Amino acid sequence: MRKNTSNPDDRSDNVEKLQDMVKNTKDNMEAAEELMAYTSGEEREAIKQKNERREKSLEGFQKEIIDETQARKNGYSS
Repeated sequence: MRKNTSNPDDRSDNVEKLQDMVKNTKDNMEAAEELMAYTSGEEREAIKQKNERREKSLEGFQKEIIDETQARKNGYSS
């Protein structure tokens, strides 16, 4: 029988993962902006609202990048 054990918390690449998430979110925002040229009404408004949520996510990602960078400098100690 196998014992259930949790994997150790590996934060070593969190900054890079967050940076990838920022890039992907920005790419999605740009694609949505381009799509808006071909939409109108409710669909256009939905795209606008989604991009507003993406903008807030970007702010959160930036804060997390700062936190993770600082934690990396401090050796991830609590």
